[in-house]
Amino acid sequence: MKKIAIGLAAAIMGLALVACFVSPFVAAQGLIRAARTGDAAGLERYVDFPAFRTSLKAELNARASQEIRDRAKGDTGLAALGMLLAPTLVEGAVDGFVTPQGVAAMVRSAETPKPEKPVPASDTPATPKDRLHQSWAYRGINRFAVTLTREDRPDDALVLIMERRGPLSWKLAGVDLTPDPMD
Repeated sequence: MKKIAIGLAAAIMGLALVACFVSPFVAAQGLIRAARTGDAAGLERYVDFPAFRTSLKAELNARASQEIRDRAKGDTGLAALGMLLAPTLVEGAVDGFVTPQGVAAMVRSAETPKPEKPVPASDTPATPKDRLHQSWAYRGINRFAVTLTREDRPDDALVLIMERRGPLSWKLAGVDLTPDPMD
């Protein structure tokens, strides 16, 4: 009887570990499916909108700052003015963009947001499944990256960051616009 109880406990623990490992893959596919079908309620289940807004603002501000420094080429006055204006422009655009329709358009098109154009059109068509490459990677025990790459733009990957919100629950909480190739 004792062997059966130990075996049953081990089986349950094994199933729990497998479920914990597989859960971000299932959530990522649910997010992509909800985006492709325009299921706003489904997107609400898979996206932490406040966290996603914060992450997107930080990433776009960092990218805008880098572009301003690169374009100013030593003109510190112009760079300073750009650095003052960029966060305000990015904040307004991101606040308007991070909606179920906006997130769905970004995921459907697999387009990386840019500081000058962070908002894809809400009627953006979905990239055909056979032209969209998906890859996944853990970035820690509570972070999971979903990388979407279009066949026609292999160097422009959209990296979505999902975070654990419970033992088996994951939500889109960020975007990585400057992925580290070592991640």
